Order: sequence, then C-alpha cells, then structure tokens
Amino acid sequence: MTVVDQIPSEPADARGRVAELHELREQARRGPSDRATEAQHAKGKLTARERIELLLDPGSFQEVEQLRRHRASGFGLEAKKPYTDGVITGWGTVEGRTVFTYAHDFRIFGGALGEAHATKIHKIMDMAIAAGAPLVSLNDGAGARIQEGVSALAGYGGIFQRNTKASGVIPQISVMLGPCAGGAAYSPALTDFVFMVRETSQMFITGPDVVKAVTGEEITQNGLGGADVHAETSGVAHFAYDDEETCIAEVRYLLSMLPQNNRENPPVVASEDPADRRSDVLLDLVPADGNRPYDMHKVIEELVDEGDYLEIHERWARNIICALARLDGQVVGIVANQPQSLAGVLDIEASEKAARFVQMCDAFNIPIITLLDVPGFLPGVDQEHGGIIRHGAKLLYAYCNATVPRISLILRKAYGGAYIVMDSQSIGADLTYAWPTNEIAVMGAEGAANVIFRKQIAEAEDPEAMRTRMVKEYKAELMHPYYAAERGLVDDVIDPAETREVLAKSLAMLRTKHADLPSRKHGNPPQ
Repeated sequence: MTVVDQIPSEPADARGRVAELHELREQARRGPSDRATEAQHAKGKLTARERIELLLDPGSFQEVEQLRRHRASGFGLEAKKPYTDGVITGWGTVEGRTVFTYAHDFRIFGGALGEAHATKIHKIMDMAIAAGAPLVSLNDGAGARIQEGVSALAGYGGIFQRNTKASGVIPQISVMLGPCAGGAAYSPALTDFVFMVRETSQMFITGPDVVKAVTGEEITQNGLGGADVHAETSGVAHFAYDDEETCIAEVRYLLSMLPQNNRENPPVVASEDPADRRSDVLLDLVPADGNRPYDMHKVIEELVDEGDYLEIHERWARNIICALARLDGQVVGIVANQPQSLAGVLDIEASEKAARFVQMCDAFNIPIITLLDVPGFLPGVDQEHGGIIRHGAKLLYAYCNATVPRISLILRKAYGGAYIVMDSQSIGADLTYAWPTNEIAVMGAEGAANVIFRKQIAEAEDPEAMRTRMVKEYKAELMHPYYAAERGLVDDVIDPAETREVLAKSLAMLRTKHADLPSRKHGNPPQ
C-alpha cells in the first residue's frame, strides 16, 4: 500500500472526521496485510497485538502513538509508511496494576528499529519511569533498520541509556519472541529478567554466517543463541518455555511477585497455609550424614506457602537455587545451595547467578532467606584461572550491600569462605539460625585433622587409627552443633519442623527494618 492509498478523501463534517479516525485506527490495528499475519502464524508466532492481549488484563490496553509513521526517504522508504512504524507501545494492567509495554511487529519492516520506531520506545520507557510502573518488552525484531543508517543505531543508544536509568527503579522484563541480533541484544541484557521461547527466539551478537566466515565453525541459529543455549549454558535467559502462551502467562506470574517500583513493597497475598505449620517431614528429608545428597527443592517446598515458588535461572548453575516465593503471604527471595549438583559447592557461575539475584531482591525490597549446605568453593585450575576470587567477591559484595531483611539458615555443612559469603552473621545477616545437624567450620573434620595433627598421625604406630581418633576429637571440640551458638555466631539452633514458623515470625519482625548505606555516588563492585 502506497502513501497515496492511505490518504482518505476530505470528510465533510465532524462525523465524517470521526469515521475517518476509526478507519485509520482499524487500519493500524489490522496491520499491513492478512498475508503478513498468516506468515507470522505459520512460523508458530503470534502477532504483536495478540501478545499484548495475553500479557494485559482484558480491555485494559491504552495505545500510544498508534498513528506514528517514519519520515525517512531513500531506498523505497518514502513509498512505504505504515502506521505504528513496526512497534506497538502503551500501557495496561496486570491483575489490576499498571504495566507499560512495547511489542515489535515483525510484519512491518521485520520489526526493525528506525528513528520513529525508537522514539516511540523511548517515550514509553520515559513514561514507565515517571509513573513508577514495570516495563515489559515483547521483542521480535530484525535489528537496526539498515535503510535509515546511523539514525537507527542512535535509537538503540537511547534505549540502552533508559534501561540503565530504570535499573533498580522499576522492574524491567524482556520477552524474546523472535530474533534479536547485534547491538539489539544488549537491551535485554540490561533488564532484570529475560524470557525466551524455544525454536522461535534467538539472541546473538554475530550470527551463524559471520561466525562461519571468521572462525570456520558451522552452527544453526538455535545452536548459537537459542532459548536452551541461553537458559543452560550462557545464563543470559532466566526462563525458557515451549510456547508463547505459557511464556507470557509466566511473565504475568512474575509481575505478581514484584513491586511496581523501588519505593514500594511487593504485594502481600493472604495465605491459607498456616504460618505455624509444622514440617516434620524435614526431619527425614535432610540426612544427618553430610556426604549424602538430597534435593533442596523439597526443603523449599516444605517452607513456602502452598509449596509454590518461581525458580530463577532454573537450568543454569544448578548447584545453587534462586527463587521467589511467599511465606505467610509475604514475597521472599530464596538463595539455597543444592547438594544434588556438585555437592552444592560455590563456583564461578553459581556466584554470579546468586549475586545478581540478591541485587535484584535488594533493589525491589524483597527480603532474602539463605539456606546453607555448602562444603566450600569448587577447587581447580579452571576455576582459579577463570577468576573464582573475582566472581565469588560479587556474591559477597551483593550480600554486604543489601539492606533488605536478611535471614540465614544453616541446614548442614557450612565450611570455609563459602560459609562467610553465604550471608553469615559476620557480613550482616539480621538473623542466623541453624538446625541441630549443622557443621560450621573452616573445613571438613577429615581435612582439618590432617593439617592440625599431621605430625601425630605420621608418628603413630597405626596412622589410620590415629587419624580416626583425631577426626572425632576435632568434631567434638570445634564442630558440634552448638559451637557457633555458644559464641553468638548463630542466634538460635531450632527444630527443623518449626522452621516455617520461625522464619515467618522473623520476617514479621523485620518488616519495618530500615538501614542506610554510606553517602556515595555508587559502589565499585568486583567485575
């Protein structure tokens, strides 16, 4: 359709002008053509407006700049000026709370970003920041609009600047529903959460063709930057789903757990799950033998309301669990070692994953509960050369910098530097509890005995018998369940079955906690 075709005849009166308005709006809502819509559906993808309808409460969407068109010329652009310019922007509600959104329309210029397109996004981002409400981007675009040259690239700069300005102020969620290549991928990377859909969404800086030309490696788009790659290997995606409907439903669920902005608390929901519910199953769920694994997910299910939680980065760095849940109706962030994966040790990826999660919780006033069963940091040349010191320091910095209520619970092992890093009392945890099965020490008893009693063991007639004796002696002196409590490093040793009640009462007390950080422009966290 040419520009001339889009211009209606001059209306005679006000009713005619209103009719003209409705015609133009319908044209904008319908999109470029039925054929383009069919092509989008044939790829297994919804249209931009269909996605917005799934995201927002029915009838709540208010569109902004629906009739915006680009003003570029050259390369045939002057003859093709569709309404919306390939991006739909506006606001609506999710469960009655305001949410701003923009959605790329792949049917128009492949969702590519041009000057007018970018200006619309800039405006809705500014509105979200000013209103103090979450921003959800529904991404399905082919990158910068090449025909508009550097003007399109400058548009991305404006988006990045606003992503950074909004960081820690309003929740930002990126939903990847198509391709996202080159510099465009940095906007999702700057947001709080990234959702992806398998097979239809990809993210990469350089595509398969460029990779092959430069390195000789052959790889598909999904193999390079598909949902599973980013959910399991790179850690770029927090969530990956099989279809758009499920993906967007989970976005709505996540929004229900987040505050509107950093000046509010997350919504509290009345729970029918009694706060003082006993969990006797915990007495058998966690083995007293520190060498036996168990699934920390089952512990979390016993502690939170209705056993319901949303795990973040579920398939990346599985040796640590990060999840949002409710406890007595209040949203909490849970950080927990996972003994089923790498025995629950901290490594580079686990440290990064937990550090970012702690920062997010602190930014949005979400109390943090830390469940410890950690034997230490993962040893190895790869870890040391990969910067485990630097990456582990990220987690330490995040906890030390957090001012939200912080409660730590030691289930079993808590050894060495990993114990300190996992929100110990010494780095600022408000309350620290332990189960009677706890073992808090510089290292395991066997390793400690080998160091401390090395000479006695070597000189003994029966070295193994002497080692066994020294291990028992070390455990009895320095690793009994009440050693830390006797020294004030643990506030209380509690019955595991009463954990939910203890945590709920502690959260209620800490709800009015206020803590100030030193006056400064910002810290300089380890990178």
